[in-house]
Amino acid sequence: MLYFDQLFLRRGKRLLFGNVSFTIHQGDKIGITGANGTGKSSLFALIRGELEEDRGNFRIAARTSIAHVAQETPAEQIAAIEYVMRGDTELHSIRQELETAEQQENGDAIARLHHRMDEIDGYAARARAARLMHGLGFGVDEDEKPVASFSGGWRMRLNLAQALICRSDLLLLDEPTNHLDLDAVIWLESWLKHYQGALLLISHDRDFLDRCVNTIANIEQEKITLYSGNYTAFEKIRSERLAQQQSAHEKQQREIAHMTSYIDRFRAKATKAKQAQSRIKALERMQLIAPAHVDSPFDFSFKHPSHIPNPLLRLNRVDGGYGDSVILKQLGLGLLPGDRIGLLGANGAGKSTLIKLLAGELMPLKGECETAKELRIGYFAQHQLEQLHDELSPLEHLQMLDKKITEKKSALPTGEKELRNYLGGFAFRDDMATSAVAPFSGGEKARLVLALLVYQQPNLLLLDEPTNHLDLEMRHALTMALQAFEGAMVLVSHDRHLLRTVCDSLLLVANTTVEPFSGDLDDYGKWLSDQRREKDVENDTPEKSRRKEQRRIDTERRKQLQPLRNKVKKLETELEKLHVRKNELTTALADPEIYDETNKEKLKMLSLEHAQLEKSLEETEEAWMLTSEELEAG
Repeated sequence: MLYFDQLFLRRGKRLLFGNVSFTIHQGDKIGITGANGTGKSSLFALIRGELEEDRGNFRIAARTSIAHVAQETPAEQIAAIEYVMRGDTELHSIRQELETAEQQENGDAIARLHHRMDEIDGYAARARAARLMHGLGFGVDEDEKPVASFSGGWRMRLNLAQALICRSDLLLLDEPTNHLDLDAVIWLESWLKHYQGALLLISHDRDFLDRCVNTIANIEQEKITLYSGNYTAFEKIRSERLAQQQSAHEKQQREIAHMTSYIDRFRAKATKAKQAQSRIKALERMQLIAPAHVDSPFDFSFKHPSHIPNPLLRLNRVDGGYGDSVILKQLGLGLLPGDRIGLLGANGAGKSTLIKLLAGELMPLKGECETAKELRIGYFAQHQLEQLHDELSPLEHLQMLDKKITEKKSALPTGEKELRNYLGGFAFRDDMATSAVAPFSGGEKARLVLALLVYQQPNLLLLDEPTNHLDLEMRHALTMALQAFEGAMVLVSHDRHLLRTVCDSLLLVANTTVEPFSGDLDDYGKWLSDQRREKDVENDTPEKSRRKEQRRIDTERRKQLQPLRNKVKKLETELEKLHVRKNELTTALADPEIYDETNKEKLKMLSLEHAQLEKSLEETEEAWMLTSEELEAG
């Protein structure tokens, strides 16, 4: 399907990778990994024909249909479901041609287009588009809403649905989970498992990669190397290679010692909670993969908070929401030192609302929120990326924050060298530390917000999707730092690896309430499947009943019309026999010998039969016509 032969690709003067030779076949599921800037997105651009190879050859098999997620969504007024259906380009073309043919009353074209529509299952396209939208988190009442009414993140979900509805041979997905919540990520995994074409997936979500791909194409040191197996298998192979280096080995031992002490800290809980058991297994697996990150550019940790009050915060009979819309009711929640809570729940159930209540960014509609005097909250949310000062550098952001902290006498003054060293742990080094943040990528801005958060030495972390835009190395560094964090933490994330390795308990936000979830993340996936099935049954019951009733009516109608069908068939058989006999009589009466005197009696009989036959034909034809009309009317 895709053929790479001694291929070299550059961006400007910089070589991304060279001397690359491999083939991608139908049904291959390949994860594309590598540090930012190594050429993952450029590889996709090459496949889409937006870039050309510098040397070597790249070829795509003829008539290969490629689907990818558009990065821009026009603010159109068309219904969202119609926008999604445009992803099936052939269907969209047929629908336009049908409209033209109907205006021109071109019967031949209309018949041909309807036949093709049936071949591509076009009549079910609207139902397919609705299933895709609902799987990605859209409500049933949002199908007909105009595209322009959705926010940027939701428009990206519409673009993803467009790519999925396309009947493609090759699907290119570049960070498809960035704008999804956990429910949608789990649904997308299931969809991709049943995708019949070849898949090329760029993702920094290791659990998502593990479940969706069977090969890793890693871009490193200007090469693309293929590894059989999922991401975990790749990481193990790479760690074994890197562990042979002495410096790598020494750092590995420090990380393993750190994780072992962390496991010991929670081992006693393993007999009490299934979630704790799951977390210990995940941490033990991390001992094997730690060396795979020894060359990570990130190195940071949370300092020990000077004081951790007990309790830190308490919600008493709190209602939360916006205006007249109440999303959460009668909340009773207390946060104690050492609490490490992961929030689960469908999109719109209230996870972010709960985080905002805890952060003090949203005032309760009812009830009260009690906070400790020494409470210091570290709050991460996506909107904080937009609150960075575009004209300031990372160093200037940190200096401004350091000045505020110093004025409050909660930290000692820090010199520029120390601040630069601190920023270096987040990969803001040299000129990057002093460059304005305006042109920074989403991932770089997210790293800066995290750097500012860590610097404040919080004793309560409230993290709402902190891994969006972060690459695998930064996610690993964040995981390590959160494991050692000594305060309390509440986390919302679609990254299941992060949830497994840093959270001890799970809370389910659903039906305006917040309740403990007794299982682990695998159990949550099963719970979601059960919820979807119940919802599908609920939504489909009226339609299924209607179809069942229609089938009953059709069956009854067929039974009622069967006697007429039998009569029509019988009359048609009789007509056939009468016509055959008429032809025989016509032939006999055309013979000159029949008019001889010797055949006078025979002629008389034939003539009489012919006259009777004509009468019978007329009567039978009239009966056939009346019965046929009655059948058609029924």
